[in-house]
Amino acid sequence: MSNETMKPLRAAEAVVGLTSPVYTVGPITRTDIVKYAGAGGDFNPIHHDEAWALSIGLPSVFAMGLFQGGLSSRLASDWIGLKNLTSFGTRFRSQVWPGEVLKIQGELTEVEPGPDGTAVKAKITVTNEDGTDVKVQAWATGVLAR
Repeated sequence: MSNETMKPLRAAEAVVGLTSPVYTVGPITRTDIVKYAGAGGDFNPIHHDEAWALSIGLPSVFAMGLFQGGLSSRLASDWIGLKNLTSFGTRFRSQVWPGEVLKIQGELTEVEPGPDGTAVKAKITVTNEDGTDVKVQAWATGVLAR
């Protein structure tokens, strides 16, 4: 990610509707996809073999869903704070193709002050560059110290 370091969210700033800074990643290359295949052990040819992907009717190889899941988890850990996270999940919506630029942003959907800190829930969305194609919807919960 070629973005500035994100400052973790503080409890005093947390309000429903607050959005995180946007992370931008890409353009995604075939090399990025192959590197992730090696790291994750996913060697399905739809992710690295262009000729095979074309032979089954795909327009190209595409990134594994966990690639985008990893990007959304990076935003969650940077924004909410790794030590503050209590849960994280993803739902894959659309493929990521070579050449695409991705935008990742979070939004607080729940904020609940309590005796042990402020509980927050965030929706995190990974989209294409113009925001018209949602790639991943993720959610993260955490407790921000007072």
